[in-house]
Amino acid sequence: METTSPAPATRTFSNPPNYTFPHHRLNRVLRNPEKQPIVLVACGSFSPVTYLHLRMFEMAVDYVRQNTDFEIVGGYLSPVSDMYKKPGLLVAEHRVTMCNLAAEQTSHWLMVDPWEAFQSYQRTAVVLDHFDYEINTVLGGVQTEDGEHRNVRVMLLAGSDLISTMSEPGVWSEEDLDHILGRYGCFIIERAGSDMDQATDNLARWRHNIYLISQLIQNDVSSTKVRLFLRRGLSVRYLLPTPVVDYIELHGLYQDEGPNPTNANYSKQLHNKDLEKVKVESA
Repeated sequence: METTSPAPATRTFSNPPNYTFPHHRLNRVLRNPEKQPIVLVACGSFSPVTYLHLRMFEMAVDYVRQNTDFEIVGGYLSPVSDMYKKPGLLVAEHRVTMCNLAAEQTSHWLMVDPWEAFQSYQRTAVVLDHFDYEINTVLGGVQTEDGEHRNVRVMLLAGSDLISTMSEPGVWSEEDLDHILGRYGCFIIERAGSDMDQATDNLARWRHNIYLISQLIQNDVSSTKVRLFLRRGLSVRYLLPTPVVDYIELHGLYQDEGPNPTNANYSKQLHNKDLEKVKVESA
């Protein structure tokens, strides 16, 4: 019999020191009681966060409004842990700060959750469980204007390169795929060079929970390209939010692509057997 990951209510979560779940922009009252409340979660490196990362949320808003019976009550950026050890991955303190600058100064509804960033590596399935637990168990979900309680559905938001890796044998565990796509579901933003149809054909079992969103205006900005520009001394203004550009210049970030410094307390966890083989940056 196939096993599944524990439900959020039965899973034990470890929190970073002084952690508080951000919910200051979470809409706790549904505008339309006929809709199902959802929260969008984008997991990724965000090294650095770009306008495309933010734009993904707005594309999802348009798609949800025009094509679904969902109502978005919140959106979160969840930067990956330093333990991911990806080339070009800046320390979590800088990445979380840049995400906060982008969310707080360019958006009225996006938030940044540092839970994943400031601890050992967490699988995407566990990260989504964490959001489910914090929003539905700790906060008690949301309510209609008449006071009726509703649980919020947590959904992953990602680029189509992520869904491509999910369709490759051996990259993601079947258990995690079933938990992410079966329990939660995802919105996938089209990206240049990715064959979304082929990828979803290989994930036919969960096709009903995978929502594909086409880019009406193509945008192929990526953190990798931004880092390359910065190493070459080229301008990245108008590719990133201005507060993020100012922060990068102030701290002299991304001048080289050397190994990322990590907290020494994590050094013994480098060989975590639960690491996914691939966790693609959302843009």
